[in-house]
Amino acid sequence: MNYIKLTPENIENEHICCAISKNTDPQVVSKKQWLKDRLAEGLVFLKADLRGKCFIEYIPAEYAWVPIEAAGYMHINCFWVSGSCKGHGYANDLLEACIIDAKAKGKKGLTVISSPKKMPFLSDPKFLTHKGFVLADTADPYFSLMVLPFEDGVKLPEFKAQLKSPQIEQTGFVLYYTYGCPFTIKYVALIEDFAKKENIAFKSILIDNLENAQKAPAACTTYALFYNGEFITNEILSEKKFIALCEKLGEL
Repeated sequence: MNYIKLTPENIENEHICCAISKNTDPQVVSKKQWLKDRLAEGLVFLKADLRGKCFIEYIPAEYAWVPIEAAGYMHINCFWVSGSCKGHGYANDLLEACIIDAKAKGKKGLTVISSPKKMPFLSDPKFLTHKGFVLADTADPYFSLMVLPFEDGVKLPEFKAQLKSPQIEQTGFVLYYTYGCPFTIKYVALIEDFAKKENIAFKSILIDNLENAQKAPAACTTYALFYNGEFITNEILSEKKFIALCEKLGEL
């Protein structure tokens, strides 16, 4: 299998595996612009040369849009091998390429946010453990900071203090999100419109810079939904799933 690394020169012509659509699609536009801004900070987006979700995206942890203390590490933003792409060794190839690159750049190891069991939009803990990742820290309600150290005795990364008990003061629904995932621009708008139509208290907050991302009140800054101050989910909700959540919480 051939693998393609996105660059400022080829990003307009290459598809991004997580959203295979026309370049004029708002989801693609937002994600590609976010990627362009991160490439200068050392972000790498490496994908298999096929049409499918088969890629790894990583960046020096100092520039990662997550609230972690991990100086000297390389952070995996997203690692997705799905559907027909599974069972061919692509995940091993992509992770090995990341490891080789991180070691060449003098990094202490890799970090990635996962969970005790497989959950949507988080890296698979079973695969990570199989590849030698270990638990470095935890954050409520279900986040795990996994690390693959390259040598013994290095300082392990940790979540920032605000994540030990993620809460906010606002009532109603409050959603923090970034354009780091192409699906947010579509689905955030859908549930915003539904909440407005049903007079449900809903506020969305776009995280648009590194500083605010690293100060965020949740481990997953791509999408973090709170309700009456309590963290609810990092799963990017469709309108149908949001309606079901509103019914469960007594908002409908």
